[in-house]
Amino acid sequence: MDVDGRPQSVPVLSRRQKVIYQFTQQNLPACKPVLTPAWVIATFLSLGFIFIPLGLLALVASQSVVEIVDRYDTDCIPEVFRSNKVAFIKDDSIPKNCTRYFKVHKPMKAPIYVYYQLDNYYQNHRRYVKSRNDRQLLYGLRYNDTSSCKPEETNSGLPIVPCGLIAWSLFNDTYRFVRGAGELRINRKNIAWRSDREHKFGKHVYPFNFQNGTLIGGGKLDPTIPLSDQEDLIVWMRTAALPSFRKLYGKIEEDLEENDVIEANLFNYYNSYSFGGKKKLVLSTSSWLGGKNDFLGFAYVAVGSSCILVALFFILFHVKNPRPYGI
Repeated sequence: MDVDGRPQSVPVLSRRQKVIYQFTQQNLPACKPVLTPAWVIATFLSLGFIFIPLGLLALVASQSVVEIVDRYDTDCIPEVFRSNKVAFIKDDSIPKNCTRYFKVHKPMKAPIYVYYQLDNYYQNHRRYVKSRNDRQLLYGLRYNDTSSCKPEETNSGLPIVPCGLIAWSLFNDTYRFVRGAGELRINRKNIAWRSDREHKFGKHVYPFNFQNGTLIGGGKLDPTIPLSDQEDLIVWMRTAALPSFRKLYGKIEEDLEENDVIEANLFNYYNSYSFGGKKKLVLSTSSWLGGKNDFLGFAYVAVGSSCILVALFFILFHVKNPRPYGI
């Protein structure tokens, strides 16, 4: 009723308005679980019984991966240059070829992934990570602002494509494998993420004025191949978060049998000696969980075991000091 005694109409709320009204007035139904001892103990036991089998499965998958790891940066230096490795790697007149042998101790099923591993290499350094230009990688010379690429933005007054320290320091060691009398072919296609190839590197962008200065950093790029097809560069440009990392070099699509002797012919070009880095060659199979990594399995087992121990502690505490509900 209004002040004059006449009936007042009540506004009809829409469904959306009703929901908003209930939310603003805190009239929505709420779940208020009561953590009784039985619920807490059952929850911890369930977590333990779930996590421990998952951790064991992860460990089994990791142990099924076969790896061959060979550090070659020291052994591929001639004896006379062992005391001055930097002088060796910078002298272009000295051959950099090196031959390594290793034996396959367990059968390795294809595909066998070939990685190069670098240690003590901080790709996550802020100045290094920022020294790139993603628009230039996608549009090339149509995008002229290369100020973010300092100190490798221009050379002789012309822009560098791709610019920046990341591209400038491209890894350039090469590998070739021989088993018996035949060469093991390395497939170097599709080693980069598809999203990177199609959306981050231009299909009509070609290297320009790259590694033409007096200070050469790493590998060179073929100026006749667009950046979207230079997968070595694409893999390298995805910077690593940790100072020890692996990057995919290629895939061997043949099985290796037990006791096979593999001859690795490599060229030791990359200068990791100036900063005390290490270089390793890695051959690895994979499992349903990926490469060899025991951390995930141990983490699941540790968390599951901790949950069960906590549940047992609560059981003993509840038996010794029972407390009726509501007190």
